[in-house]
Amino acid sequence: MRVDKFIINEKASIQKLIIADIKQLINNKNLEPGDKLPSERVLADKFRVPRNIVREAIQKLEFYGLVYSVPQSGTFVANIGVTAMNGMIDDIMDLETPDFKSLVETRILLELKTVCLAAKNRSQEELKNIKAAMEAYQEKVLNGESAVQEDLLFHLAIARASGNTTLRTLMLFITPGIITNFEKHHFCGKDQAIKDISQHEAIYKTIKEQDAVAANAMMKTHFLELYKYCNQNENNQN
Repeated sequence: MRVDKFIINEKASIQKLIIADIKQLINNKNLEPGDKLPSERVLADKFRVPRNIVREAIQKLEFYGLVYSVPQSGTFVANIGVTAMNGMIDDIMDLETPDFKSLVETRILLELKTVCLAAKNRSQEELKNIKAAMEAYQEKVLNGESAVQEDLLFHLAIARASGNTTLRTLMLFITPGIITNFEKHHFCGKDQAIKDISQHEAIYKTIKEQDAVAANAMMKTHFLELYKYCNQNENNQN
């Protein structure tokens, strides 16, 4: 593959080409689970691209569990089979950067579950952490400062208290995109931020009382305005 055959302006596009070639390499050489991929240097020479581009493409495959790295040994094909790997790589290459509405919808789905689990499973220590995050948010808002990051930390504390590491991982994965989009769209204005203080307190109370049903209901209420905003913003763009 020669990258100069293509008019490419974004690094992500180059990565897709590298990933497609790695997929082809796996298929052509019939690499089995546990087989070692060629080194970054060999792949960079083969594809005629800088090594850092190859490294980032491999890191992306590693993030999704398709390959794994062993220090001082190299990168190996994961134990999922070539057929499944081909399908997953195709899906990865089709992925686009999630828009604001997609992030919000995913966040709501996750948090309606994590808040229920937090109400059931939280420890006293985790309850203290949720309260501390809640108070940090309150302090920022009442001082007239932006509290977007403190808001997300409050919700991440709830995810931690759920006891479900997969849900927590997913929350951590989408959090940077949410913070960036909140600041871009200026959703958290002063009035909304003040309103969120009382809603945070109500959510905290349901978790403290271990009332999963009430916790779920309060979280739905908490996200109602955000969900409306996303729909209105999407309609305005269409």
